[in-house]
Amino acid sequence: MTSPILLTGGTGTLGSLVIPLLRDAGRAVRVLSRSSHEPADDVQYVTGDLVTGEGIDRAVRGVETVVHLAGGANGKGDEEATRNLVRCAAHADVRHLVSISVIGADRVPVGYFKAKLAVEQVVAGSGLPWTMLRAAQVHDLILTLMRTMAKLPVIPAPGAIRFQPVDSGEVANRLAELTLGEPAGLVPDLAGPEVHGMADLIRGYLRANGKRRLLLPLPVPGKAGRAYRAGENLSRAGASIGTLTWADFLAARGIGLPGDRTGTGVTTP
Repeated sequence: MTSPILLTGGTGTLGSLVIPLLRDAGRAVRVLSRSSHEPADDVQYVTGDLVTGEGIDRAVRGVETVVHLAGGANGKGDEEATRNLVRCAAHADVRHLVSISVIGADRVPVGYFKAKLAVEQVVAGSGLPWTMLRAAQVHDLILTLMRTMAKLPVIPAPGAIRFQPVDSGEVANRLAELTLGEPAGLVPDLAGPEVHGMADLIRGYLRANGKRRLLLPLPVPGKAGRAYRAGENLSRAGASIGTLTWADFLAARGIGLPGDRTGTGVTTP
């Protein structure tokens, strides 16, 4: 009998999309979660906490492949959580550790990116066979950001910051493919087909929802500003590029971009 695949972050945006793909491939799935869940659709849940280390030994028992998708919104605690996971995985003789990171983890001197780089280094130094996918921010995250910012009476609009958002379903498909394959180390980045300035994203979202807000141009100083202006968080040559645009994503949720079906971005080469 094939051993189950363990997922951390299995109840999140990406994890909830990866699970059915693995199930469709005939693989049993186990999810490590801080909350208790009843088994559903042949998915087993093990209660545990990556930060404290509680329950991880039980979760990795009998597992050959681990997909590590768990992470905090700001990356805080992710390095220690990953250390706890790889320590238990090594003791359990896990043969493949798949992990998600962010494009620019090694180039953008900002806390979140630094935290993701630290996680990458823990995985690469674990002694386990591993695969790492760096992806751009998913559309769902950008939408959450836009909704949050639209609640402000005055919205800061850093001109240096651009995004290349990618569809979460396309990231999940790639993760499932990598999980079912052999360990491959650091694989090509995955980003969306368009680059959007933050100010353009905000304006488009406000127009689509009939909202009016004052946008306050905001410089990004120092090393972080130089990195964003240089596009260090964007894809480079050799990256894999998705097909679903920001406008496609919004349209699927009943949100249109007035007068611009293709969105406010610039298509990348």
